[in-house]
Amino acid sequence: MSEQKRRRLKTLVGAGNVVTATNDLQRGYGVARAAKLAQIAEREKITGLFTADLLQADPAGLAGVTGSQDPLMALAAISQATADIGLVATVSTSWLHPYHLARQMATLDHLSGGRAAWNAVTSSVGEENFGNEPLPAPDERYARASEFIRAYNALFDANDPAAVQRKSSGGISIDPQKLHPIHFRGDYIQVAGPLNVPPPPQRRPVQFQAGQSEAGINLGARYAEVIYTSQPTLADAQQFVAEVQRRAVSFGRAGRLPLFMNSFHAIIGESEAGVERRLQEKYDRIDYQQGRLRLADMLGGEVDLSELTLDAPIPSALIPDVSQVYRRQGRAQIFRNFALQGLTLRELIIKAEETGHWFVAGVPEQLADAIEERYNAGVLDVISLHGLGNPDQEDLLINGLLPELRRRGLLDSDYVGADFRSNLELASLPGWQLAVPFSN
Repeated sequence: MSEQKRRRLKTLVGAGNVVTATNDLQRGYGVARAAKLAQIAEREKITGLFTADLLQADPAGLAGVTGSQDPLMALAAISQATADIGLVATVSTSWLHPYHLARQMATLDHLSGGRAAWNAVTSSVGEENFGNEPLPAPDERYARASEFIRAYNALFDANDPAAVQRKSSGGISIDPQKLHPIHFRGDYIQVAGPLNVPPPPQRRPVQFQAGQSEAGINLGARYAEVIYTSQPTLADAQQFVAEVQRRAVSFGRAGRLPLFMNSFHAIIGESEAGVERRLQEKYDRIDYQQGRLRLADMLGGEVDLSELTLDAPIPSALIPDVSQVYRRQGRAQIFRNFALQGLTLRELIIKAEETGHWFVAGVPEQLADAIEERYNAGVLDVISLHGLGNPDQEDLLINGLLPELRRRGLLDSDYVGADFRSNLELASLPGWQLAVPFSN
């Protein structure tokens, strides 16, 4: 890609849920609906589908249905109903193993014809489901994540792309001499290799990463191809992007890597009155008792907001020192900043409905203005859009916001490549060469 021509904005939407409900009238309704939504997204030339994840049950209901399906299994099913759209699975580097993930991701890339990607997270919950050890400290989680990604990448990069050939019978043959060990030895991860799933169409699935603590910024700046970040204001986004780019250069990365992705939480209205009505309905639905729990979670999970008055700021003694937060430091920093601005508890609970993400309410032209501003500022490469599958918002997204963004020349009108990497207009991976052993 030339330096003079900037890539257009790339788009993601959430993948549908494949789960069967007890009141479904037919078996397989969940997966059929998820496939239909994916096909609608593909028809609209959305670049990819995204799946979040959570590795524990959520008794307070703060996370909705997140975690109710395995992302890789759901995307594998959806891949068979689609042809071009990318498939992004959120995966924990704290509880899984890179060899296992490499086999799954390579298989998903083969299944989908080169459309697989994964979003690396370090997980701040779920330790009770993976043994008896307590949740590791944030720095330890990120140290393991760094080794995980290095080992995972090495497994893919070590194998010769010519290792697999199609036979005249239609089956395949694999040359084991072209699958190479990596002998990775780290403090947390040990993998001999080789990866026994042959090189997939993209050679290595696209790497997303989410996390914006100090250690998370370093991880993304060093390894991510796309960073998924929560930046509620343009100024926040500009500061974050500048710092990540500075660190990426210090790590020796060339070109415009990583790309930056924001989740765009929006209310779309057909008119100003429609926007105001939807905003009021949104506020009327807020359960402020549950909202206290959600806000406490956003602040790190160790504060009790149950007795505070709604229309006064949080006492300074309850605003956490982020360096002492064990879970989701980046999110805690966002809400610490909000609290230090003097927002009332009610206002903070309303903010927590968007979990720290960018939020705009308006008609399609107003939303497009906000998106275009970030794009032109150079802080937005990939945007996650909401509304697909929502009866109130889907038509306004498909026939309002998307056409307006295309009218402004911000979005692709068709898929521009043969796989997800090329549709994101990421640079090709370096040419294959035999890897050397890794160790710390």
